[in-house]
Amino acid sequence: MKTFDQMIGGYSRFRETDWEQQRERWEELKEGQSPQVMVISCSDSRVDPAQIFDVAPGELFVVRNVAALVPPFETTPGRHGVSAALEFAVQFLKVKEVVVMGHGMCGGCQAALTQDLHGNELGAGGFVAHWIDMLDETRGPIAEKLGTTGREAERAMELAAVKVSLANLRTFPCVQEKEAAGELGLRGAYFAISDGILHLLDEESGEFRPA
Repeated sequence: MKTFDQMIGGYSRFRETDWEQQRERWEELKEGQSPQVMVISCSDSRVDPAQIFDVAPGELFVVRNVAALVPPFETTPGRHGVSAALEFAVQFLKVKEVVVMGHGMCGGCQAALTQDLHGNELGAGGFVAHWIDMLDETRGPIAEKLGTTGREAERAMELAAVKVSLANLRTFPCVQEKEAAGELGLRGAYFAISDGILHLLDEESGEFRPA
C-alpha cells in the first residue's frame, strides 16, 4: 500500500497522461459540473464508485461515509453532511438519479450487526456506534434469524442497510416531491468485493439481482 508521498508520483503521471489527454473535458468542467447521477457509497477503500462504473471526471456526484448510510430528514441542530450533499445534488445540480450502493465485507454493517462498539466513548468507537445505530431496528430480525456473525448474517445486514438508506431518502421533502413528479429516481445497488459482481435492487420484489 502506498503512502501519500508515494502517491505524488501518481499525480505526476496524471499530469502527463489524463490531464493532457482530456484537456477538452477539463476545460468544460472548469466552468461547472452537471452530473446526472449521485452515488452514496461506503468510505471503504476497496469500493470506488468511479472505478466500478468506469466513468469520466464530472459524471458522478459522490458521497461516501461509513456503511453508505443516509440519515432520515431532521431539522435538529447539527452538522448534517449527507443531508447537505443530498440537498445540493437534488436541488441545485438537479441530478436525475440517486443510487445507494452497499458492498460486501462492510465493516460498518458488521459493527452494526455485532454491536461491539455500542457504549464506547466518542473517539474510541462512539462516533461510529452512534452513526450505525440507524440500523438497529432492521438488525433485530436478522440477528434473531441468522445470528450476529458469519457471512450469511453480514450479507443480509449489508443488503438491508441499502433499503434503510433508500427509505430514509424518501423522508426528505425535496426527494418526495421530485420522485412523485418523475424528476428523480432512486436506485439500490450492492457490489460484491469477492466476485466483482454488481447487484441491483428490484424494489417491487425486494430482491437484489446481478446487473
